[in-house]
Amino acid sequence: MRNIGIMAHIDAGKTTTTERILFYTGKSHRIGEVDDGEAIMDWMEQEQERGITIQSAATTTYWKGYQINIIDTPGHVDFTAEVERSLRVLDGAVAIFDAVRGVEPQTETVWRQASRYNVPCVGYVNKMDRMGADFFYVVEDIKNKLKIITIPIQIPTGKESSFTGVIDLIEMKEICWIENGDEMSFSEIDPSREELAKEWRDKLINDLSGVSEIITDKFLAGEEISAPLIKSEIRKAVLKRQILPLFAGASRRNLGVQPVIDAIVDFLPAPDEAAPASGHNLKKEEDISIPCDPSGQALGLVFKIQNDREAGALCYVRMYSGSFKSGSSVYNVGKKKRERANRILRMHSNKSEPMDNLSAGDIGVIIGMKLSQTGDTIGSEGWPVLLEKMQFPEPVISISIEPKTISDQDKLKDILAILSKEDPTFTIRENEETGQLIISGMGELHLDVLVTRILKEYKLGAKVGNPQVTYRESISKVTEHTENFSKIIAGKENAASITIKVEPAVRGQGNKYIFAANKQSGRSEIPSEILEAVERGITASFSSGIVLGYPCIDITATVINIQYSDLTGTEFAFEACASMAFDEACRNAAPILLEPIMAVDLVTPHDFVGEVMSLVTQRGGQIQSMNAKTDIDEVKAQAPMEKMFGFMTSLRSVSQGRASFSLEFSHFEKKSER
Repeated sequence: MRNIGIMAHIDAGKTTTTERILFYTGKSHRIGEVDDGEAIMDWMEQEQERGITIQSAATTTYWKGYQINIIDTPGHVDFTAEVERSLRVLDGAVAIFDAVRGVEPQTETVWRQASRYNVPCVGYVNKMDRMGADFFYVVEDIKNKLKIITIPIQIPTGKESSFTGVIDLIEMKEICWIENGDEMSFSEIDPSREELAKEWRDKLINDLSGVSEIITDKFLAGEEISAPLIKSEIRKAVLKRQILPLFAGASRRNLGVQPVIDAIVDFLPAPDEAAPASGHNLKKEEDISIPCDPSGQALGLVFKIQNDREAGALCYVRMYSGSFKSGSSVYNVGKKKRERANRILRMHSNKSEPMDNLSAGDIGVIIGMKLSQTGDTIGSEGWPVLLEKMQFPEPVISISIEPKTISDQDKLKDILAILSKEDPTFTIRENEETGQLIISGMGELHLDVLVTRILKEYKLGAKVGNPQVTYRESISKVTEHTENFSKIIAGKENAASITIKVEPAVRGQGNKYIFAANKQSGRSEIPSEILEAVERGITASFSSGIVLGYPCIDITATVINIQYSDLTGTEFAFEACASMAFDEACRNAAPILLEPIMAVDLVTPHDFVGEVMSLVTQRGGQIQSMNAKTDIDEVKAQAPMEKMFGFMTSLRSVSQGRASFSLEFSHFEKKSER
């Protein structure tokens, strides 16, 4: 079995390549084209209309006796959460590069995500038939930007319109595609290309010897190095993320796809070969590693929720250990609640087939779990292990939304609740002063897609405001505060006293809750429910702001003392007291307002680079670097989010519509008085 993802910058050909993989493995009987809106993996109406991937789609296919679970991920930076959660549960990935553009901004982002989750990769240089395609330039670009040993397994024969096939450097054979790409023909290398092939074969052996002692020994001894040995050594190095083997092709013209499917099987890990998942045993309070064992205790991660009109919530689950049977009981470890796995399905994009059970290493969908959310661990009560949570970026842009009629208010709230459960980077809050619903997301396109879904998919009329920046609040000094709470409810006194210390954390570290108080109060121990109530009160306050109501970031809150009495201490009192203590402490700790700073990646023809750079600096941006390529210049900059609204219109006007840009959240910094 192989669990793999297809990842790349927008428009590098991820979905097109996935469609070919499904066709050649016999999963689909005709090739769906993205441009015609017929791609199997782009099943959402908006994906077909816009020609982009919005939601990661999962499917399963078979090749030479191997089961391959594929997740096709989006390339657009606004849907980075989809990529993040896919890479979290995958064992390997195919990184696709554009043969003309090389390593693009979003390629670097997804590469960093793959590195964080330690996902081994194989590379595929697509669009070799395009004007300006240059395989060897891409090889160098990958080495320089991604800082990994890049080993071409193939080199192309011809380029642009004369691209006809590849030379396999392991077998030293030429491969051509005939019959619409269905058949591969192998032949001896053409004499005119023999010298180039030999040069790159020597480079392959040389680079491989840097990570393999066996290859080094055989090379120094002058022995023949066999193809099976090369493959097995490449596999070992790929599993350790030491090298990136590279293939070439043109998916749109059905050239070069089958060797990539072979590479998935040959070089990427099976679930039991991938690094074991790490978890935290709640009983023993220790971190453990979880081997992939179908006969072990059941443990899985819910990595995606998708709402279905008829079936309700579809919970996409990656199993790490043991198995779940259809109709069995499932324990949500984090929420300490039991749920039922009514049905288990194997997904093929938006279609499905039933399964009897879901076992370690596999990916499937469980129907019937109502409480589960993205990032939840499901397992058994006897072995309470929490898997590592997924990290998602903070939303940076907001719009107000309200229904056209008052009677639709509750319906809109229900729809927004469903969408926020599906997408962890989409948040909703109600403005206390105006009563408006404010929705926040990763970018203008992200919110546009969500609003279109509300209007079209859920058929609800709504009025939408203009985009606004989502700020954050933090503190700039250390403060201690003691809060006393006392309230008589239904004739019973509820009392609590908490001393809290708040201090600013390093920017980007996030919020942290620490309990450093004595758990004894007099002779008795403070009940765990009270301690949980204190934690709830403080962690809930992180999201409600200090002065202006924006979420707080980078604050460390430490509880240093608790006064508890059996007679008056209630959960309600301690939760309320903790929340009030946090608010008051932060108000005294010199609160500051932070604004989102965006990383701006611009691509422009040489003629307009001056105008484009000056446009960025006019908007308060700072140029970080400039990189000249053959036909374009790449400019990297940072600029405040609030100055980037409407940037596309200005950019088109100064570049005659030929420059493009992408925005990605970089960091928060103190809002300057501009």
